[in-house]
Amino acid sequence: MKILLTGASGFIGGHILRALQTAGHEVVPITRHHGVDFTHMLTPEAWLPYLKGVDAVINSVGIIAETRGQTFAALHYHAPAALFRACVMTGVLRVVQISALGADANAFTPYQLSKQAADEVLRKLPLEWFVLRPSLVYGTGGASMAMFQRMANLPVIPLIGSGTQRIQPVHVSDVVATVLQCLSVASSRRTVDVVGAAPLTFVAWLQTLRRTAGKPPALTLRIPLSLIMASAQVMRFLIPLLHPDNVRMLQHGNTADVQPLAAFLGRMPLSVEEGLCCI
Repeated sequence: MKILLTGASGFIGGHILRALQTAGHEVVPITRHHGVDFTHMLTPEAWLPYLKGVDAVINSVGIIAETRGQTFAALHYHAPAALFRACVMTGVLRVVQISALGADANAFTPYQLSKQAADEVLRKLPLEWFVLRPSLVYGTGGASMAMFQRMANLPVIPLIGSGTQRIQPVHVSDVVATVLQCLSVASSRRTVDVVGAAPLTFVAWLQTLRRTAGKPPALTLRIPLSLIMASAQVMRFLIPLLHPDNVRMLQHGNTADVQPLAAFLGRMPLSVEEGLCCI
């Protein structure tokens, strides 16, 4: 197949790119490195030249925090919506949208809401669409993974409040496998939550990272949420992952039923222990 892949130089997109090439697909990568600025691709007409001869589209563009030149509205909503409409105009039927867990009726941050807005545009179009909603994605090259590993390796692990927030990390290989499955299955127009085998607490996640690195369990230090939120107002400029909205999303939890994904893949996704062995 000839596949247009946006975000091909990102963490998830890079893994998808390599998997598509290994599978023998021809990939049209859409990144700044390939001369395409996603922030300028805000009309269907802008996408038409890139869709010639394309059989399927995968949108993996995503940012975790806004900058002066990159906004959630442009990258998560306007550009993807224009791309999806261009697919209708050119007859490209199969579209895979990589959204985010939490981009649903309960979305409450600009990140989630912008993803949800694009998802809704896609769902209303006459396309063979898939909306994939990954939880926290980890694996080689992931920025969040690197930050969590640094936290886990500290002599005393700092926690946000109690550290009992529920998360369900999914290995990037399972995200890639889900994308590839979307390209081959007959039934479409599906929303799939892409999560790890089982939920765990935030503190258990950090201790597991530590154990995988060959270190013994560490003492933990509970930092009041109010202090974390106050610090995040400043730290977000140094570490975008520490934006207050991201802290709020962590507090809210990030889990889903794994069985629909397991049925879609024909197997269970990796457990955290299995996934960390792949890194």
